[in-house]
Amino acid sequence: MQGMILAGGLSTRLYPLTLDVPKALVPVLDRPVVSHVIDYLAGFGVDDLVINVHYFAAAVEKYVGDGSAWNVRMDYLREPQLMGSAGAVKQVEARFSETFVVIGCDDVTNIDLAAAVSFHKQRGAEATIVLAGAKDVSHYGVVVVDDTGRILGFQEKPAKGSERSNLVNTGVYVFEPAVLRRIPPKVFFDFGSQVFPEMLRAGANFYGMRQDAYWCDIGTPHEYRRVHADALRGTIVLRPAEGSAVSAGVLLGAGAAVDPSASIGAPTCVGSDATIGAGALVSGSVLWRGVRIGYGAIVNDAVLGENAVVEAGSFIEGGEYGSGVRLSTECTGRVI
Repeated sequence: MQGMILAGGLSTRLYPLTLDVPKALVPVLDRPVVSHVIDYLAGFGVDDLVINVHYFAAAVEKYVGDGSAWNVRMDYLREPQLMGSAGAVKQVEARFSETFVVIGCDDVTNIDLAAAVSFHKQRGAEATIVLAGAKDVSHYGVVVVDDTGRILGFQEKPAKGSERSNLVNTGVYVFEPAVLRRIPPKVFFDFGSQVFPEMLRAGANFYGMRQDAYWCDIGTPHEYRRVHADALRGTIVLRPAEGSAVSAGVLLGAGAAVDPSASIGAPTCVGSDATIGAGALVSGSVLWRGVRIGYGAIVNDAVLGENAVVEAGSFIEGGEYGSGVRLSTECTGRVI
């Protein structure tokens, strides 16, 4: 089966972590998130893939290569100018002659894709959105469906109390090639704000399938932390980086060194080649590759970019800190 991974965005919501790292390569369990997405697709036989690249495109291509590491075929759409989610797929329209899937590079999920494709085909759908239930839908695109799953309407980030549904758009789509004929060529075009509303107005065979599955869009700091906590607790099963070890809610990457007098509180991910010095305390945090925590430092609920340094005796509470920064004394926010 064919599919497309959308990975061209700038991921500004994760700044400063993504100032010099594309979202596709943001680590989850010390592996780039795109590797988990490819694992997921390959597990359902979606093995003929294309990925659009723009921001740090060469880094993404170098990591993913031809896809052979996952036993898939990977091609690239190199976008000098981003053309939107639908505009990107339109540019590779010639690839898709049968049912295909589209997913974002930041979607970590165990949605049953085979069930979604079956649902889609049983209804003769032109497009199917996989939906997930959420307690707070105010940060998502809400989808309203009837008893058969036919889509009746949308709400974009409704205020609390005004939502018409608790079902949100996961960004996992099953499409027929006919969808692409609704997208004009060579213009910026988006699925959520343009293609889907047009399909609704036209009365197209347009469905949403609810699944009680795990889904997390890691594109915000809160959700990025959540996916680590969930994976380290076993709520979602993900393959960690090669050579890492997971125990009692703590991941230690390959080559990580932790002083025997240091303490690590779950859930915490310590990236490969990181070091945690004597007497240091790290809890509820995500440390990327090569992070160094000095003697007696305390780090709680923080995300530290690659090769960040926390000097001895420092106190870090919350926040996201960019790659290569040096932190001292007390920090409670973002540092670039």
